[in-house]
Amino acid sequence: MNEALAISASGLVKRFGERRVVDGIDIAVPRGAVYGVLGPNGAGKTTTLRMLLGIIEPNAGERTLLGYRRPREASDRVGYLPEERGLYPAMKAREAIAFLGALRGLDWRIGRKRADVLLERAGLAHAADSKIRKLSKGMAQLVQLLGSVVHEPELLVLDEPFSGLDPVNQENLERLILAERDRGATILFSTHVMAHAERLCDRLTIIAGGRARFEGTVADARGTLPMRAHYVPHQEGPGIAALLPADAVRQADGWRFTVPEGGAEETLKRLIDAGHGISGLSIERPGLHDAFVRIVGGEEMSA
Repeated sequence: MNEALAISASGLVKRFGERRVVDGIDIAVPRGAVYGVLGPNGAGKTTTLRMLLGIIEPNAGERTLLGYRRPREASDRVGYLPEERGLYPAMKAREAIAFLGALRGLDWRIGRKRADVLLERAGLAHAADSKIRKLSKGMAQLVQLLGSVVHEPELLVLDEPFSGLDPVNQENLERLILAERDRGATILFSTHVMAHAERLCDRLTIIAGGRARFEGTVADARGTLPMRAHYVPHQEGPGIAALLPADAVRQADGWRFTVPEGGAEETLKRLIDAGHGISGLSIERPGLHDAFVRIVGGEEMSA
């Protein structure tokens, strides 16, 4: 058992009938990290999280959660926001949060007090006595999320937590995730929205077709693609295209091309020697979205 890991899994397989939804996935989540499980819809993200939590059993493979080979034995130390949201509509927000904490063994009185603090931090203090049915979808979703952290879990597992939230509540959720990390919790979340993963994740796994296609840091993922150059000539004349790499594309604001493996210096020297000069130049590392599309592949993205 590796004490440095909150979650470890090897060779996880899950079949539903003849279909392998998860096909031999390995995951290692360091304690205290924000870890993302990324993939297109239907990639197997939710099934993987449920196996890690012990909600469903794998057909093959092993997993350990907070040191337990039977993950459900650690359930009181885990906070979980499932993909399918659900709160009792007649409950008040404060009571709903305390109730979810009580399911994890937290005293009701402590739960209510913590609920007020969490609602205040989330900008929802005004909704503490509002019934769930009166709240907007985004507010109700945040209330359920607060219910998953009210017992101060060691591990927080969020399945597509940003789905259905407006931009303001997405920012609120990002702040809450970072606050939980700063408290010392480990956060594991699934998403198909790259912007959140790029800002939040220490490490990530990219899943497609039930298989892990990549594991590493955001920088590692972005590093799977070459850098791109944006070049603006000082004086553009005939023959400039022949001096640029073969994939150079003319745009209204200049030229864009892949930086050659040996760097851009030789290309730039040719341009200067030919009299085109340099009015502007920037070297850009591709974003996580571009790396995701390359790693997953167009076929998976359209599936």
